[in-house]
Amino acid sequence: MIDGLLILLFFQFLGEVVIRLTGLPLPAPVLGMVLLLMALLLNAPFTQRVATAAGTLIKHISLLIFPLGVGIVLQWDRYQENALALVVAVVGGTIISLILVTLMLKLLMGGKHQEKEDGHGH
Repeated sequence: MIDGLLILLFFQFLGEVVIRLTGLPLPAPVLGMVLLLMALLLNAPFTQRVATAAGTLIKHISLLIFPLGVGIVLQWDRYQENALALVVAVVGGTIISLILVTLMLKLLMGGKHQEKEDGHGH
């Protein structure tokens, strides 16, 4: 699993390097994830090692998000004047994300789901 974490960190580092060299207006970790996705789509030999590490991180995602929540609670006086904008951004962003993920899933799965339903007499 350690090697999978190192691979994930390597791609984040690679994203940092590319952003610093090119000046692209993107967060480096996002670019690192895109580069990792491209490597995985090209059947990189480390797919299983990354999957194990990513699965472990996802199982403990609450530990990664918890400090953010504590920081917001402790610094609430700084965020209070923008509370409405924050709520709208979080709720709106969540709804938009759900819609986009659903559309991408339908696009990537093609007609596979419909074929299964048709095969069962629906």
